[in-house]
Amino acid sequence: MHHTAEPAPEFSRIVRADAVHRADVVETIEATEAERKALAERFELEAIDRLVATVRLRSVRGGQMVRVAGELEADVVQTCVVTLDPVPAHVTESFGALFAPESMIPKEEDEIEIDPNISEEDIPEPMTNGRVDIGELTAQHLSLALDPYPHAEGVEFAGYGDAGEDEDDGGVVEPEKPNPFAALERLKRPN
Repeated sequence: MHHTAEPAPEFSRIVRADAVHRADVVETIEATEAERKALAERFELEAIDRLVATVRLRSVRGGQMVRVAGELEADVVQTCVVTLDPVPAHVTESFGALFAPESMIPKEEDEIEIDPNISEEDIPEPMTNGRVDIGELTAQHLSLALDPYPHAEGVEFAGYGDAGEDEDDGGVVEPEKPNPFAALERLKRPN
């Protein structure tokens, strides 16, 4: 029986959990040009000029799980939501995650009591075959760190609608419209 595997992530860097069990692992990973291009397409960016992360992995809970802590730095080019001009941005982000063997992850159908005091970093993610993909983890945290509404410097951004696409202009004031203050001045003048 041939089943299609999940497509490989654009930026994949595998660390084996058994390597982490012997000693902490610190990896500095950097995306290649091809990987950056593929990630830029996935995240709908104009470009990713640089993506580097330093990731520390250590064994926790008696060697059953792997705790990951990382710092990423990236130079990206987003698209201004108002003018569609390119907007360069420098992104830095710290992130963390906990990975556990799939056998230890509660199934969705099991009623699990989620402790409200547990942060997201403490809810373990499954390791596939004892492997942690720190590249994909870095890519996910890069996407979370991106500005959801990038706009070029000096551009007033007044609404979250698609500016200029619908008939009312989504709160973006077009410069050629008459100045509302001028209209007020006219109202104040005696007839």
